[in-house]
Formats: sequence, C-alpha cells, structure tokens
Amino acid sequence: MARRVVKVYPRFERLWHWTQMVMIMILMFTGFGLNGVHSLLPFGPAVMLHTIAALVLLAVWIFATFWLFTTGTWRQFVPQLEGLFQMARFYAYGVFRGEEPPYRKVFWRKHNPLQALTYFGLKVLVFPAIWGSGLLYLTYNLWAAEEGSSFALYVIANVHLLAAYVIAAFVITHVYLLTVGHGFRSHVRPMVTGYDCIDLTPEQEAYLESNEPGRLMPKDS
Repeated sequence: MARRVVKVYPRFERLWHWTQMVMIMILMFTGFGLNGVHSLLPFGPAVMLHTIAALVLLAVWIFATFWLFTTGTWRQFVPQLEGLFQMARFYAYGVFRGEEPPYRKVFWRKHNPLQALTYFGLKVLVFPAIWGSGLLYLTYNLWAAEEGSSFALYVIANVHLLAAYVIAAFVITHVYLLTVGHGFRSHVRPMVTGYDCIDLTPEQEAYLESNEPGRLMPKDS
C-alpha cells in the first residue's frame, strides 16, 4: 500500500457538508428557542427562520442523496463489523493513552467502521424521523380536523424533539472527536481542501495516475 495525498472529498461533498453544518446550527438555535431554552429571538421570526433552514436543508439532502446513489458514494456508509469493536475501544480508552487509531483511510473507505455505522443510523433512522415529523408538524393545519389529531400532534412533536436531541448529541460528539488524534486542524483541513492522506493499492495508484491525475498530489508535496 502506498501512502498518498488524494482528493477524497469533491467540491459538491464539501459544499453539502458545510451547508448542512450551517443549517443544522440555525435549526438547533431556533429549535431551542421555540422550546423555551432561550429567548434571544421572538417566536414568530424563530418559526420562520426554522422553517426556511429546514426546507433548505431538505433540498440539500435530496440533492445529496441523488449524488450518493449516482456516484456510488453510498457504499462508504454501509456499516461493517470488521474493526468496529477495535474502533469503539480506541475512542473509549485508547485515545486517552495516545494510541494510534486502529483504522487508516483507504481509497474506497473514507469512514472507519464506527463512523460508517453512526452515519448509517442517522441516515436510515434519525433523519427520516426528523423530516417526517417536521413535515407533519408544518402541515398540521391540513389535518388538524381529523379525529385524534391532538394526540397525533403530541406524538409527532416528541418524535421531532427526540430526533433533534439525537442530532445535537451527534454534533457535540463529532466536534469533540475532531480534537482527538492528530488535532482539530488536521481533521478539518480535508473537508476544506478536499485532500487527505490515504492508503492506495498499486492498482488504485496506477488508475489515478492514468485516469484522474488531478486527484493526486505530487509525491514530494
């Protein structure tokens, strides 16, 4: 395996990531306000800003889902058991003892097994829950006259809130893990520049040099 600096995050993926980050921050800020955690924004503007940010994020996720499946990038998020417990042990124990992470990025697998499982759970369970409940919440006036609508709204509101807290917990954990290992800047830089240091097989290195040389940094860089 050759260790090379490769563009592993294309422009759209980086744009999607940072747009998603900004929208989630707006949603968390307005959502906490709507639930009485703070009063920094009046209720009406908070509802409007929350709704706009949610619709922008939904549009971004629709485009991102289309991109994931048309490019085959969805395979990066398929969880695997191999190495899962080693990564869990590393995050829970090894990282505090200065151990080297048991997983190194490879060309077709940017995420370690624990990351892949986490992202898979978010995309398959949490995101559908928050979007389904959010859209039902937003269109409540269309079905408010239905029998049992008050109880349904209670359930929907709590599902939405629970999913939001799960996402908030993920964001906090995600930011914390950026500070471990090689440091915050080394973790964030690839999502800014697109380039990261990964392991390539001789076949992958030869393919990139012949067909996509722009994705490879010179060996002496």
